[in-house]
Amino acid sequence: MPARIAVNGFGTIGKRVARAVKLQDDMELVGVTKTRPTYEASIANREGMPLYTLDEKQMKVMEEQGFRVEGVLQDLLTKVDLVVDCSPNGVGEENKKLYEEAGVKAIFQGGEEHGIAGLSFNAFSSYDLAQGRKWARVVSCNTTGLIRTLYPLDRMFKVEEAFAAIVRRGADPAEAKGSALNAVEPSLHLPTHHGTDVRTVLPGLNISTMAVKVPTTNMHVHCIHAKLRKKGVKTSDVLSLWDQMPRIRFVSGKHGIRTSGQIMEIARDLGRHSGDFAETIVWEDGTHIDGESLYYYQAVHQESDVIPENIDCIRSMMEMEKDASRSIRKTDRSLGIGK
Repeated sequence: MPARIAVNGFGTIGKRVARAVKLQDDMELVGVTKTRPTYEASIANREGMPLYTLDEKQMKVMEEQGFRVEGVLQDLLTKVDLVVDCSPNGVGEENKKLYEEAGVKAIFQGGEEHGIAGLSFNAFSSYDLAQGRKWARVVSCNTTGLIRTLYPLDRMFKVEEAFAAIVRRGADPAEAKGSALNAVEPSLHLPTHHGTDVRTVLPGLNISTMAVKVPTTNMHVHCIHAKLRKKGVKTSDVLSLWDQMPRIRFVSGKHGIRTSGQIMEIARDLGRHSGDFAETIVWEDGTHIDGESLYYYQAVHQESDVIPENIDCIRSMMEMEKDASRSIRKTDRSLGIGK
């Protein structure tokens, strides 16, 4: 019997998670929630996703605007096994009380604190730990991107320490708010939270981070230095390791791919839905080892890289698949991502 899934919050991440759930043969999307009669609510109606609101007042407003609404969140929770909470940052703690009362499992996103679930999830390293759990938190887009490349490095070559300078997009493409049009904004709370967040998944990794916001909407770019304990590692060894990993994809400046905008053009050329690129993108010719120091650049599509992680997290929490690699392959095939 397919796992019955709800998505609470049908925004940038929520609509992508909902579409991904619909593509799984072992999951059923029972419903999604929206609080206002927005364009995204019309997408849910148009794509046949049962639409719910948080309360009856919202439901009345939606129906007056011509939307088909099935009920309120409490109704939806009686029909599902697990909720993927994609609410705005900081709302998850209040929602957790509702999920507890309804007796359903929940996955929270990286905008919530680690303590909300007690388990921060990445499919590479946390799949076994999430088996059968009631709560989990899929870490943020930047944290997901960092773990995908650092986790295999640490397993194979042992990372003594790592530093990442994160060049953050100022806003998502559809947002009207974000960084200033003609400014670079450094994060003045140092070191930034990204390294701490990585350690919620990889507690033994010695990593620190800094970040700046820039006036672009395409992607985040990471400039990473990792000091390796293993001696004699070559650049080709690192590239070969990453090439064997799912959800890591190479681009090359030699082939004309020098910017995040050009990477997103590849996603469109590949026919990715919404122009998404869920893999972590590594510049092959921007990777170099000098002695024990590894330097590399990678790009993260902030709207989509956590989507496959949510699907794998569902599968683990619902104990639908014991083996992480099989779940990852199944998810990637269904979403059309991979090398």
